[in-house]
Amino acid sequence: MAPELFRAEGGISRILRLYLRALAELAGPQEELGYVALNDLPVTPGRVRECAGREVGAAVGCDHGKLGFISACFRHGWSAGRVLCGHLHQLSIVWLLSLLRPGLKYYLVAHGIEVWRPFAFLERRALRGAHRILCISEYTRRQLLRFDPKLEPGRLVIVPNTFDPGFSTPADWSVTRPGFNPRILAVSRLTVADRYKGIDTMIEAMPAIRERLPAAQLRIVGGGNDEGHLRELARELGLAGAVHFTGIISDAALRTEYAACDIFALPSRKEGFGLVYLEAMTYGKPCLAARAGGAPEVVNDEVGAVVEYGNIGQIALAVADMVRHPRDPAAMLRRAGEFSFPRFKDRLAEVLRDEGARASAP
Repeated sequence: MAPELFRAEGGISRILRLYLRALAELAGPQEELGYVALNDLPVTPGRVRECAGREVGAAVGCDHGKLGFISACFRHGWSAGRVLCGHLHQLSIVWLLSLLRPGLKYYLVAHGIEVWRPFAFLERRALRGAHRILCISEYTRRQLLRFDPKLEPGRLVIVPNTFDPGFSTPADWSVTRPGFNPRILAVSRLTVADRYKGIDTMIEAMPAIRERLPAAQLRIVGGGNDEGHLRELARELGLAGAVHFTGIISDAALRTEYAACDIFALPSRKEGFGLVYLEAMTYGKPCLAARAGGAPEVVNDEVGAVVEYGNIGQIALAVADMVRHPRDPAAMLRRAGEFSFPRFKDRLAEVLRDEGARASAP
């Protein structure tokens, strides 16, 4: 069960496609795999097969139809042995199904901010009935236990996110170290709801960065309803020639941006994990993150810098430090390797086997 898999390119869609692929590779030859996605349009079998690497029995896109989604979840979930739910907002559906199907095991992927809050009654009941809750970070695990202390800690397991194997180091990749005219890359949705990502803070930090590194440039990849506000902010700060907006770009163009940048920056306040940090690290690029959410579990001083959220002075100092004291690209590749798809698949297999489903208690 997923909000969407193929209709958008957000972080949740991308990681859930990788869950689909991992489940397809873990399933036995006689086991059938399927999905139901709330917001997706119907997808061609070839597109699904390309993602999963095998035939998928049920591939249902409900085009935002909630009643159709609920009906499809019950119809296809009725004969399922296990259900993996990709978002808390949909968990009550599979909980209700489990009441009618005693013995059905269901799992939740807990991504981040959607579970960092008090829960409604049905959400609490559904969470407590889950066989396992797969938390993408220790921070997310702690927040779940904070907002519902009655959850059994042993059911909350850490399964860190992974990244598309296609983002592995390119064959023609070579070590580049940031010079004194660094190109800083930020990748994010540019919507009012996503202002916590810190793109505005990066723009506000550019004058201080350019005091130390006058030729520094900021490239912002992404689009949304806040792009106009961010462009105006750059103009007000006199940064028209230093801040560049690419809009929404293809995966191939994004790889080019990663390869060409010197530093990747996303000083987000609510990042549950941060796939983009790993993608940048596969290109040997140091990362700037905020000391908030799950980002510090991915980025550390060996592979980048961690600053206080919203602290413009710290951001400027961190960028200058990464220029003057370059991080070792090999260390970044090793760090990214810790979250590789094969390791992710192994962790997921442990949880599904119910063996070694580690609580990872603090």
